[in-house]
Amino acid sequence: MKKVELKDVEPYQAPKHFNMSALKLHGREETGTQTFWMGLSHFLPGGGAEFDASPAEKVYFVLEGEVTVKGESGEVVTLGPWDSIYIGAGEGRDIINETNRPASMLVVINYTD
Repeated sequence: MKKVELKDVEPYQAPKHFNMSALKLHGREETGTQTFWMGLSHFLPGGGAEFDASPAEKVYFVLEGEVTVKGESGEVVTLGPWDSIYIGAGEGRDIINETNRPASMLVVINYTD
C-alpha cells in the first residue's frame, strides 16, 4: 500500500497538450503500479490536447468543469463532473475545454510494453 499526497506530486509536460497542468499520481516509478498509470490533468479555459492516437487504452473521468472530446469518427462528447469516457487502443481523439472555467480530469492509461 502506498499513499500519495497531492502536495508531493510534481507536474510534468504532457506531449501535445496545451494550457494545462499534468500530475502523475500513480505509475511504476511513483507507486509501483505495473499495468496502468493514473494522472490528474487541470485544463485552463481553451486548454486541451491535440489530436493523437496511441496504443494504450484510456479512461478519462472529469472531476470538475467540462471538457469536450472529439473522436476520429467525428463524434463529439462533452463530459461534465463525474462523467467518464473510454478511449480504445489506437483510437484517435482531441480534448478541449471550451468553457471559461478550469476543468480537472483523472486519466487512467494502461502500459503497453
